[in-house]
Amino acid sequence: MFRRLLSPNPRRSAATGLLAIAAFYGGASDGPSHRTSKPPSRSFRRFCSFSHLFPLPLSTDVDVSISVPLRQLLSSTSEIFLRDFARPSLFSIGGLYPGRSPAASPFPDSDSNEEALGKNHADAPCSTTSTEKNFIAKAAALASPAVVNISVGKGGLMSSKSIGSGTIIDPDGTILTCAHCVEDLDRKKRVCNGKVGVTLQDGREFEGTVVNADFVSDIAVVKIQSKIPLPAAKLGMSSKLHPGDFVIALGCPHALKNTITSGIISCVDRKSSDLGLKGVQREYLQTDCAINKGNSGGPLVNLDGEVVGVNVMKFVAADGLGFAVPVDSVVKIVEQFMKNGKVARPWIGLKMLDLNELKIAECKDKDASCPDVRTDIVPVVFKVTPASPADRAGFRPGDTVIQFDGKPVRDIKEIVDSMRDQVGKPLKVLVKRANNKLATLTVVPEMADMDRCNAA
Repeated sequence: MFRRLLSPNPRRSAATGLLAIAAFYGGASDGPSHRTSKPPSRSFRRFCSFSHLFPLPLSTDVDVSISVPLRQLLSSTSEIFLRDFARPSLFSIGGLYPGRSPAASPFPDSDSNEEALGKNHADAPCSTTSTEKNFIAKAAALASPAVVNISVGKGGLMSSKSIGSGTIIDPDGTILTCAHCVEDLDRKKRVCNGKVGVTLQDGREFEGTVVNADFVSDIAVVKIQSKIPLPAAKLGMSSKLHPGDFVIALGCPHALKNTITSGIISCVDRKSSDLGLKGVQREYLQTDCAINKGNSGGPLVNLDGEVVGVNVMKFVAADGLGFAVPVDSVVKIVEQFMKNGKVARPWIGLKMLDLNELKIAECKDKDASCPDVRTDIVPVVFKVTPASPADRAGFRPGDTVIQFDGKPVRDIKEIVDSMRDQVGKPLKVLVKRANNKLATLTVVPEMADMDRCNAA
């Protein structure tokens, strides 16, 4: 008979379970029925705390009829009862709150609750679908010891006029920072080969030497000397970033040392032309991390504690618009510092656009002679500077670049990467023109005249 009570029918199981609960925890007598007006037992009150399932006032008289064999069975096999009648759909945490995992027992005691949740909230285990609560703190702790304060000015650190941030990237004391953070403001010099003040997170102060600075990319390298190895941050890869990724900005905004702000990547390839900046085309990481005066030169860090960018600027008239030089670009700049002592920027005199499929389709609707392309994005020439290397090579507006230096290219960035520091070297370029005609051109890059580029 007992097994028949455990019917798969939900309504029957619920009704039977309620009667059994009342009988077992309310205390049944030897007679066929028992009326009680005394307060319910503690165990019964625990079950009836689910008032929306059992809308019975705790002080109300309850009539319960139960057979003697069943009452004896329930009295002697409470474990069986709890196992079979405490159905997850009625009594488990998962049943009451859909989406949560059922508890091992429908009514764990206080000790098991503490063990499951941890002695405090900080120790509580996270679900597989949530993010660890202190993930920002852990990432910041990996990079923070390598973040430094940089000050420039006459008369020592206390009377300095410019304050910025930097990151130690090598235990020997090599520091990445912004070029505008190491300008000699007293002498109005664009390149400072003098000294700067460097203060570490632990309060140690050093005199740093500016090894090199490139004001086009706004990247500089400073060197300090220490008798013991210094804490260094690990460099990541900005090419692995995606819009929406969490990032952390570290630095000394307004001379407030050891400051951490967090946010996300808003755009991974914000072009300088989008920001109204003239001259050589550059790309930035856009973030909504708070970046203020003094943050410049500090690191933008991913959740692994790796440097993915160098913070350089923000929009003063807007919140949540900060920009950083991608670390992949920074690495190439530092390599050129070491190889050439400066950044060699080849110039061929082309202005180009990356066109997507929709733009290409629009062009073909207007002019059927527009070349066919097989990629989602293509670099297209829209202006050739007169008397430039590109003009002498025979480039024309409307040329679609298919290969550059013998390698297939899909966008302008790949063309720039192909040139890199190849000043004076002839490069073969394959272009597609109207009616799908192919032409092979040879262009010889020249060293960029930054005054001319900045005036463009």
